[in-house]
Amino acid sequence: MSKRLALVLPLFLLGGSPAPAAVEASQVIQSAIDGFVRPAYARLHDHAESLTKAMHKLCEAPSQGDLDAARGEFSATVEAWSTVEIIHFGPIAEGNRLERMLFWPDRKSIGLKQVQAALSDKDPSAADPAQLAGKSVAMQGLGALEFVLYGAGAETLVGKDDPYRCAYGAAIAGNIETMTGDVSAAWNKPDGFAALWAKPGPQNPTYHNGTEAVTQLVGVLIDGLEMVRDVRLKGFFAGSPDAGKPKQAVYWRSENTGSALAGNLVGMDALFQASHLGDALPADTRWIADSIHIQLTNGAAAAKAVTGPMDRALADPEMRKKLDYFSLVTTSLSGLVGEKITAAFDLTAGFSSLDGD
Repeated sequence: MSKRLALVLPLFLLGGSPAPAAVEASQVIQSAIDGFVRPAYARLHDHAESLTKAMHKLCEAPSQGDLDAARGEFSATVEAWSTVEIIHFGPIAEGNRLERMLFWPDRKSIGLKQVQAALSDKDPSAADPAQLAGKSVAMQGLGALEFVLYGAGAETLVGKDDPYRCAYGAAIAGNIETMTGDVSAAWNKPDGFAALWAKPGPQNPTYHNGTEAVTQLVGVLIDGLEMVRDVRLKGFFAGSPDAGKPKQAVYWRSENTGSALAGNLVGMDALFQASHLGDALPADTRWIADSIHIQLTNGAAAAKAVTGPMDRALADPEMRKKLDYFSLVTTSLSGLVGEKITAAFDLTAGFSSLDGD
């Protein structure tokens, strides 16, 4: 569980004494699960299935049209993953699935070297989805598939001179499909993690009370905002074009950086809205929920407008303004969620799980 917040929720949120908007913790969590988590993972699995089919079609009859189609499905899968990527707990945290879906950042290029080695050596086990699942996490997720589709040598995918590259890419897609299917199914099990989260209590081994359950929910937003701003954005965006590091941006090869940043905020907004946590705010503080929704929407739009090669985007004054705005709005949102929301509910903010403490 995230250590970001040590929450002391007011009694009305836990179903105690009456208040202007009585909402039980279990109701908030169940709404978040039914309204966001389950449909988001189902959508991700659907895209992963389409991606696998597109990769197999490319391998069977290589052409530029089929490569473009596979790349399109890859981008759609990245967007779907970015939306639900903010959920760092539950089934996705089991069996290293989170890292297997996306090994990033790869500051020392460890993962890149492993992918390049597999392509160079034509390792047959890496081209088998079942065997690939047991290999290094860096070799089997979206980052690895991005290099296959967009990295050095990707032009061979339109011919038959290097069938291994496509076979490896298809195995990665198949592995992603399997993982997303397993995670989606796990969230739908009657006695699975969803039941643990939505039914806190003394006998619950994970969530002993409603406070702990809602801590997990609010922590998604606070940790997600810190991650997207302090890790994803600051990793490549600096104060001047010359100081930027375009190749440190996530998905820079496929030009999906802006879409991924936008997806993270879209996911946060969808989760917040689905949970109806804002409905539990006292009447005179309902503006906080409205402001969170507006700023998440505007921040996502700004990120989505950052398109094309990242080196050009960083040199473009208008796109830099979009990234500056994205940084400002995520900072403002951190204040709204980490300070205003916690104050409205008489919560106590602790330290961030991203601090490494």
